[in-house]
Amino acid sequence: MARRVRRAPTVKTFECQCGARVFFDNSRCLACSRELGFALRQKTMLALEAGDAGRFETRLGTFRKCGNYATEGVCNWLVPADSEHELCEACRLNNVVPDLSVPENRTLWAEMEKAKRRLVFTLSALGLPLVPKSEDAERGLAFDIKAETPGDRVLTGHAEGLITLNLKEADAPTRERIRADMHERYRTLLGHFRHETGHYFWERLIRDREDFAAFRALFGDETRDYSESIAAHYARQAGAPRDDAFISDYASAHPWEDWAETFAHYLHLVDTLETAQNFGLVARLAPRPPAPVLDDFDALFDAWTELTIALNALNRSMGLPDAYPFAISPRVREKLAFVHQTVRSAARPANEPGARPRPMVASSSVEQ
Repeated sequence: MARRVRRAPTVKTFECQCGARVFFDNSRCLACSRELGFALRQKTMLALEAGDAGRFETRLGTFRKCGNYATEGVCNWLVPADSEHELCEACRLNNVVPDLSVPENRTLWAEMEKAKRRLVFTLSALGLPLVPKSEDAERGLAFDIKAETPGDRVLTGHAEGLITLNLKEADAPTRERIRADMHERYRTLLGHFRHETGHYFWERLIRDREDFAAFRALFGDETRDYSESIAAHYARQAGAPRDDAFISDYASAHPWEDWAETFAHYLHLVDTLETAQNFGLVARLAPRPPAPVLDDFDALFDAWTELTIALNALNRSMGLPDAYPFAISPRVREKLAFVHQTVRSAARPANEPGARPRPMVASSSVEQ
């Protein structure tokens, strides 16, 4: 009898104890009704058997539900039973959450947390350092998820590891209206998380290491006045031709925004490719699980190109807009390759949060 090969876990599909397929956002198996929970360190979904004192037995040990799973119902992650933490790795990144006495805030916050968990999964899979600001005030990461109130406008942005997100971005009709008003090709909640986290990792992986030469050669001089650059960007005539040296129009505003937009797009790329690989839509890209990417950026990008062509063709067959409304120019490809090399050079070995990053590779693998 042929030996069964277990596929690498991805953010989209897992297997329940009963053998049924379950997904990243599930909290219960629809086939056997078992409760489920996700364990980040093990990168798998686990079926839960209730034990004593709020503990649950699983095939990989004893866990507790994240506090936001047990009491708020907006999380489905687990915490090791012997952990000192009440919250999971994703929820511990929260600094401010919206007022939950407002009923609609809870629904929108749940959408925010869903997107954040996907972000944390991908960053963890890539081996990037992810420490809550509550544990490292200088270099850590934290999220303020805020709802606007009369007289209190909330601006999405990043400042020294603190990311602020406007809760209304979790409302799909509102987000689509903003996208249309701003003439954007693409606007998603997950994209916001990835973009703002890109600013955080620019500080950690470029600024703090004072490794500016290769960055500036591709993205430009980030020391130019940021406020003036953003004001000039918004003053430009709407619908002006976009420079194909940038992944988006907003990326052209300032080198910091160019990096953040490119970083976010890179996370889109690796996460989508990993999922497509799991479903057999692209050839396996890595010899060992669970790494979703190769050191060879050219192979990664070629697989991405073929996949997005297929995705767009499928959507057109359904009479839908293109799933991937981008055309990657040689210059943008070179920037994506730089992000790839930066991420791979900074990645820590799995389960070694204190490991030192490898020296950064300054050159990309894209031909000039």
